[in-house]
Parts: sequence; structure tokens; C-alpha cells
Amino acid sequence: MKRILISLLVFCAVVTRADQEPLRPNIVIIFTDDQGYADLACYGNKKNKTPRLDRLAREGTRFTSFYSQTVCGPSRSALLTGRQPIRSGGWGMPASEVTWAELIGKAGYQTACIGKWDVSNRKPIIPRMPNAQGFGYYFGALGANDNGTVHFHENNKAAGSTRDMGSLTRIYTDKSIEFLKNRRDPKKPFVLYLAHTMMHTIIDASDKFRGKSAGGLYGDVVEEFDYETGRLLDTLDTLKLSENTLVIYTSDNGPWNQDKYTKKKKGHPKDSIFWGEAGPLRNGKGSPYEAGYRLPCIVRWPGKVPAGRVNDAIFATIDFMPTFASLCGFETPEDRRIDGMDQTDLLLGKRETGRDYFYFNNAGVRKGKWKYLKANAHFHGYAVEDGRKKIDELYDLEADLGEITNLAAKHPKIVSELRQLMEEISKWK
Repeated sequence: MKRILISLLVFCAVVTRADQEPLRPNIVIIFTDDQGYADLACYGNKKNKTPRLDRLAREGTRFTSFYSQTVCGPSRSALLTGRQPIRSGGWGMPASEVTWAELIGKAGYQTACIGKWDVSNRKPIIPRMPNAQGFGYYFGALGANDNGTVHFHENNKAAGSTRDMGSLTRIYTDKSIEFLKNRRDPKKPFVLYLAHTMMHTIIDASDKFRGKSAGGLYGDVVEEFDYETGRLLDTLDTLKLSENTLVIYTSDNGPWNQDKYTKKKKGHPKDSIFWGEAGPLRNGKGSPYEAGYRLPCIVRWPGKVPAGRVNDAIFATIDFMPTFASLCGFETPEDRRIDGMDQTDLLLGKRETGRDYFYFNNAGVRKGKWKYLKANAHFHGYAVEDGRKKIDELYDLEADLGEITNLAAKHPKIVSELRQLMEEISKWK
């Protein structure tokens, strides 16, 4: 019976709203790298000044239980395909995966990707690069900036490199603005996927922002990102595109949190911390605790997405595929498991609830307020396990957002149910 109920739930989650006329908005996704849940003032930060993103939150909905993944490549493959990384491949996403960009292009949209790709093993493997995966235009880096150098590609061709990490946020914003002004076909709706390199490891800000914030170099980077995002939003206004553009701001995973990396990373400015703040959340990037997966997310669409709203429904990047299908008029793939669900009604304020559960990539699962982690939950090599014992864990996230009190021994039935759900999900193909 439980398997039937789970299958029914997933069927209902992925079915597109074919009975309704698609609204066909433009879509802009602003995707940062390694940014902490509490880096922005509107998410509780007291040091960093983020007026443009705070304004975006006032003009739209700020989500407080939004999930990406816990590391870079897996986060991007999940966002692009609507599939958990155990299925979509992460850094090694195969060419056979189907992205929403491929499908939305067939529905008449113009598509562009600017910035960090990170799903072709950081190599120029053409069948796995953006042009082959549905994006009509690409400019950016195929990987990260771990060595203090970024190598650019424009479409499928190498396009130079830079060691000036403080220039990247502006370069990617300029390229995005150029697309909107000069490359965009005004007769077509468009999707712009802007995946920034900042705030990943070798962080830096331009001269205009370096040394200006109260949050150190990381704060400088956050404030420059806020400013550059403002430039992009102003361009939407200038071109009279804002009213019919769905803007989504979020990040790929939580912040780094190990001191050894300030000494290990070559090229990193001396004595500076290159990770943000997770606020009340436990741990950080690479861990299955909340600070690894739970990210800020702001969504704006004037007149459609409620303004000034704060919502705690479970919502995730894997939901983008079926949600875009509903909004833009295409069908999700039927030959593979789609883990996302259509969140159109949640975004438009017609529903206040979101996903029934979220799966932590073979480490655990959250269902409602309860979060279960298995005894041997996976931590990526650079994640701090902060004294974790190898035992089952159960947390009430409504009462204990910081995952401090393990309730597994008190609620063995809930543990058993969530363990079974997690095991079922991991078997789906």
C-alpha cells in the first residue's frame, strides 16, 4: 500500500498542467555559487548590505525551505533536468539527459546560459556543453575557479581566460545585459540562466567594492553581487520586460566551513574567509544537514507572484523542470523518472504548501517537519562532520531548525517510515 501511495504522489507531482493555457513568461534564473543561507539582509544578515535583493524579496516571495543540492555539479544537473543527482549524473551528466532548455526551446523560447556550466566534467566535451543541451547562446566557464584561473568559452569555442576573479561578477552581468539588449529576439519569449562563479573559493571583488563592506572580503563580494544583480534588474525595467518576466534568485549549495581551506587554496587572499553564513542552520557545503542543502530563494513576477510574501513550503531546484513545463507549454519527459513537481500554484499564491518530501541524495529524507538521516549518511570529503555519531538521526525542523536534538530514539515508527521512503526513492530509475 505504501508503495502505491508513493507512486501516486510522484505521478501527481510530475504531471504537467496540460488542461490550462500556459502563461509563457520570460524566465531569468540567477544562480550563485556556495552562498550561505544567511548572507543577505533579508535572510537575517546584519553586516552585508543587499538593498537590491532585499527589494526583490519585497516585490516577490521569499522562500525559507528551498533546497538545491550539497555540491556544485550535482546541483546543476538537478536544476537542469528535474532529476536527483543519483540519476542525472552531477559533474558527469551524460548527453542523454534531457534539460528543460532543450524542451523549452522546442516550445518557441530563445535560450541563453551565462557563467559556470560544471556538468561536462569541466572539459570541452561538445555533446555535453550548453549548445548541445538546449542553450542557443553560451558564454562562461565549464568549471570552477579553484586554481584562481577561469577559462571562458563562447558557444563551443575557447574565448580566453582571466585570473582577475574580481572581474567575474561584472563580466557575467555584462554578457547577460548584452544578451537582453542585442542578442534577444523580441518576437520570442526567452530564458536566461545566469550561473555566477562567485562566491566560490578564490573570491574577490572589484576595486569599487573591495574593502568597503563590514563583512570582510566575502561581504565585499556579496555587496558587489547585489549591485550587479541590480544592474540586470534595471535592464529588464529599461527594456520593459519586467512585467512578464519570472525572476528566480537562488544558489547551488551552502557555504564552505573548514578553516584548512584558507591555507590550502592557492591564490586566495591572505587571512580572508571565502565562505558565507548559514544563520541558524547546521554545518555547510558537502553535508546532508540543512546548511548544505537549504538555500535562499526569491521569486518575482509582478502581478502574478505575491509581493511581500514569506513562504516556508518545501520547494527545490528539481521542481523547475515541471514548473516551467506548466508555465511555458511543454511536456516533461515520459521515458525517465522526473523527481520534480509542478510548483506553479505555489509560486502564484494559489497554494501555500509545496513538496510533500525532499530527498537528500541517499543520505536521508525530509517529509513535512520531520527530517531523517541514516547512520552512514554521505559527507563529501571537505565537509565537517562536527562530531557526528554513526547513528540514525531524526529532527523536528519546526522546533529545531539547527538540528541539535536527535529524536530518533523517541520516534522509531517515524524513523522506520522515513527510512522506507528514502530507500524507495533511491531505487527509482
